[in-house]
Amino acid sequence: MAEAPAGGRRLRLDMHIHTHVSFDSLNRPEEILRAARERGIDRLVITDHNELEGALRLREMDPERILIGEEVKTRERVDIIGIFLREVIPRGTPARETCQRIHEQGGVVYLPHPFDTHRAGGGRLVEELEEWIDVVEVHNARSWKRGLNERAEGWARGHGKLMGAGSDAHTIREIGRGFVELPPFEPTRESLLAALRSARIAGRTLSSPFCHLFSTYANLRKRLPYGER
Repeated sequence: MAEAPAGGRRLRLDMHIHTHVSFDSLNRPEEILRAARERGIDRLVITDHNELEGALRLREMDPERILIGEEVKTRERVDIIGIFLREVIPRGTPARETCQRIHEQGGVVYLPHPFDTHRAGGGRLVEELEEWIDVVEVHNARSWKRGLNERAEGWARGHGKLMGAGSDAHTIREIGRGFVELPPFEPTRESLLAALRSARIAGRTLSSPFCHLFSTYANLRKRLPYGER
């Protein structure tokens, strides 16, 4: 059973973190865990692009803190995160099928940065996918353009959707810039959704627009003959 943290405080959950397994991040597992502990982030959803390897590695290192996720680039080039996945959903899977496969694995459909035009968002498919969406990311620390997070929150409230937040950290310094505070929960779909019903968006820091340059650098570095993997 999940136990309340010391003093009865609620858990802090950053719902959107990348590791070096993502093509555009150099975050090493041990550095991620160190940063989370130092910043008081109790739980992390690891959401590498189209991969589970990094999340599985981190869960082996700290099973209490880590939730398995994947950020799937769908055929329509819209990102969808699945939480509590057991198997990879391949890049290029149609959006509705992606949602269906997440639910078939007992997972949570989490829609990240839904209105961010810089990252294949812009609200495309939001209405079409409404029935499948469990949680909407209403604070993404990398959505630095004015109004994007507010628009996501307005849509979520207007459609009765649960709300989440994440740093979308591709660098160590970004970890914890977006998180929710919520009651303790078991690592299951039903328990997380129940906890999110009484959650609050507590971390609302925005990253600099230049954070995306670090992702570009990581991508280019990995393309070099002896680049970091």
